[in-house]
Amino acid sequence: MSKKRIAILGSSGTIGINTLKVCRHLSNELEVVGLAVCSNITRLAEQVREFNPRIVSIMNPGLTDDFRQLLEEPSSTKLEVTTGLDGLIKLASHPEVDIVVVATVGSVGLLPTLEAIGAHKTIALANKEVLVMAGELVMKKARENKVSILPIDSEHNAIFQCLMDKSPHDVKKILLTASGGPFRNNHDSFEQITPEQALKHPTWNMGRKISIDSATMMNKGFELIECTHLFDVPPEKVETVIHPQSIVHSMVEFIDGTILAQMGITDMFLPIQFSLTYPTRMKTPFPSLDLTRVGQLTFEKPDLDRFPCLRLGYESIKIGGTLPTVMNAANEIAVQSFLDRKIRFTQLPRLIEMTMKRHDVIHHPTLDELLKSDQWTRDIANQIIEQEF
Repeated sequence: MSKKRIAILGSSGTIGINTLKVCRHLSNELEVVGLAVCSNITRLAEQVREFNPRIVSIMNPGLTDDFRQLLEEPSSTKLEVTTGLDGLIKLASHPEVDIVVVATVGSVGLLPTLEAIGAHKTIALANKEVLVMAGELVMKKARENKVSILPIDSEHNAIFQCLMDKSPHDVKKILLTASGGPFRNNHDSFEQITPEQALKHPTWNMGRKISIDSATMMNKGFELIECTHLFDVPPEKVETVIHPQSIVHSMVEFIDGTILAQMGITDMFLPIQFSLTYPTRMKTPFPSLDLTRVGQLTFEKPDLDRFPCLRLGYESIKIGGTLPTVMNAANEIAVQSFLDRKIRFTQLPRLIEMTMKRHDVIHHPTLDELLKSDQWTRDIANQIIEQEF
C-alpha cells in the first residue's frame, strides 16, 4: 500500500509538532511532503532535515535567506521555498499531497483550506477559525468536491468517532465536553487576571491564543459552531458540559436515550493519528487508559455569566451569516490586545460583544463578503480599544 502524503500548515505549533510525531511513529504509512510556518525558521529547518519535504512555506518572506542559511547543503538547493499567503496556498494544493493538516492559528487558514478542497485534498482540520468564519461556505465546497473534512480537535474527533456509521436523524444531542480552563474554580476578581495566569491550562499543552480562548471559554463557543457545520446539526442540539478530568472527550446522545462517549488519555497524538490513518485504526506508543487510577469522572454545567464568551458563541451561530466571522475576528484582536496588556481579561468579552452589536449581518455571504466583514471587524475592534477602553 502506498504511503499517505501529508502537508502540515503550522508545523512549528503544538498540533504540527504532534502531527510530525505521528508521522515519525508511522513512517512506513505516512510521508511528509510539505511544511509551513509563520516565522519559526529554526524549528522548520530542524523538521526539514529530519523529514526531507519537497516544499516549505514561510509566512514572513523576509526570513527566506536566513532559513536557507540554516539548512545544510545540498538540501537547501533541492527544496522549494515559498512565502506569504500565496506560498501557503501553493503548499496546500500541491499535486503530491493527499492530506492537508490545517493547524495554523487564526483566519489565515481559510483561503489555503478552500484551495486544498478545490484541489480534492482530504482536510485534517485543527484550525477552529476556518469553520467559525466560513463554515457554510467551506462545507458546501467540500460536498461539491466530495472532500472529507476530518476533525483533529479532541472534542470533534470524539464526536466523529461516536457518529461513525450512525444516521444523523438518530442524534438527539451532542454533548461537547470542556475542561473549564484555569479559572473554573476561581472566585476571585477576574479583573486582576494576568496573561501569565490565563496561559496556564490545567490539562492541555496548547499555543498562546488557544490557551487564552480556553481561559475565556471562547474555544467552546467556536467548537459549538464547528459542531453545527461538521455534523449538520442545529445549535439547539449542542450542549456544553464541564468535565475537568478531560477523559471523556465528548459524547453523543441518540433518540432512544443511548449515550456514546469517546474516552482516552489527554494527548493530541491520538486524535491526530486517527485522522491521518482513517478509516484504519493503528497502534500508538501510549499505554491504555486506566480508569481505576482516574478514580472518578465529574460533569457540571458551565456558568454563562462568568464566561460570557460561550454565550456569544451560541448567539452568533443562532443568527448566523457573517456574525460568527465578526465574533472570530473581534476575538483575535481581543486576545492579542490582552496578551499585549492593552485590555483586561474582563474586557475581552465586552470588546467582542460591542463589535458584534455594531455589525449589520449578511446572511449566506460570499467569500468576498466574509473577508470584508473580517477586515471591518478588525478596524472597528481596534477603534473601540482606542476610544472606549
